[in-house]
Amino acid sequence: MGMVGGGITGFIGAIHLRAALMENMVELVCGCFSSNPEVSKESGRFYFVPENRIYSTYQEMFEKEMELPEEDRMDFVVIVTPNKYHFEPAMMALDRGIHVVLDKPMTFSLEEAKALQKKVEETGLVLALTHVYSGYPAVKEMKARIAAGELGKLRRVYVEYPQGWLAERIELLEGNNAGWRTDPKFSGKAGCMGDIGTHAWHLCEYVTGLKVEEMCAELNTFVPGRPIDDDGVAMMRMEQGVRALLSASQVAVGEANNINIRVYGEKGGMQWVQEHPNQLFLKKGNSPEEVIHIGGNHPYLGKQAQWNMRTPGGHPEGFIEAFANIYRNFTLTVMAKMNGEEPSADMLDFPNVYDGVRGMQFIETIVESGWSNGPKWLKWRTGEE
Repeated sequence: MGMVGGGITGFIGAIHLRAALMENMVELVCGCFSSNPEVSKESGRFYFVPENRIYSTYQEMFEKEMELPEEDRMDFVVIVTPNKYHFEPAMMALDRGIHVVLDKPMTFSLEEAKALQKKVEETGLVLALTHVYSGYPAVKEMKARIAAGELGKLRRVYVEYPQGWLAERIELLEGNNAGWRTDPKFSGKAGCMGDIGTHAWHLCEYVTGLKVEEMCAELNTFVPGRPIDDDGVAMMRMEQGVRALLSASQVAVGEANNINIRVYGEKGGMQWVQEHPNQLFLKKGNSPEEVIHIGGNHPYLGKQAQWNMRTPGGHPEGFIEAFANIYRNFTLTVMAKMNGEEPSADMLDFPNVYDGVRGMQFIETIVESGWSNGPKWLKWRTGEE
């Protein structure tokens, strides 16, 4: 693998790197780790990348890597940069036959997302999107049980993602990554909803297997002077008559990353809370709440969860392992394609370019509805209106 971004001065790049290397199937061989050439050099050395494959720009990286023999150059690139800088390196990679892993949201705009989709379809290459919460074994167990009808016909979903780290205008200070996340010139038209609201939306569609069709939203900017949303809520109408309520906030003081989801059907409900990642809570009307514990030695768990577990029960698997599941499945898919084989359904279980396009459609829809005067129901924006 190669990297664009992910240097030692950032946060999420280190998570990507640890996750990618966890299964010992991937080697970091090159990168442009920062727009600052000195930081890129320092980061590459820290990551034990050969000196001649630490680059000052990603343009230089793609040019020089293509001069290497095919067996030596990178097979895929991980792009961990502000949203504005996702599209160009991703397109450069795909144009050169290099597979891509992108942080979410996939692009700066819906138009860019659709262009990436077209390029992926033309090339047959693999693009993964790191909606990490879909990588948890408990979430996969939840999805499988819902698909099997354990809750009956679905009725209602509640999904929320409260954080509190932007309760004050820390983007005016140094030493944090709030600056670009709260600047629409770098983040795109959504702040909180682009950063964490997209995670909540994706989790909702992933576990139910249903798509959002209409939305009515309210967006807020609670911190004076901030030019972009830091809080919001949306009512969502999904396929098959299911109704969902999504809430995301980065000004919920005292909260860290408390993403959680509840799904209710005719026969019962089920809940997952990321701060208790190895448990599912099953709720039935005429019996006590059941706690389903997640672990590799629990035979009652489904195949999908088992495929994505590393440890026995009682040894929690968390954030980096969930990231690693996306990387492992992506890597196995790439290896299968390189060997002329058909990837299995288990391998293909990671967010892809189509999830990325829907994520940008989510942003388009919620921003248009959320900043309208008064409640406004909108059909899902496709960019073709």
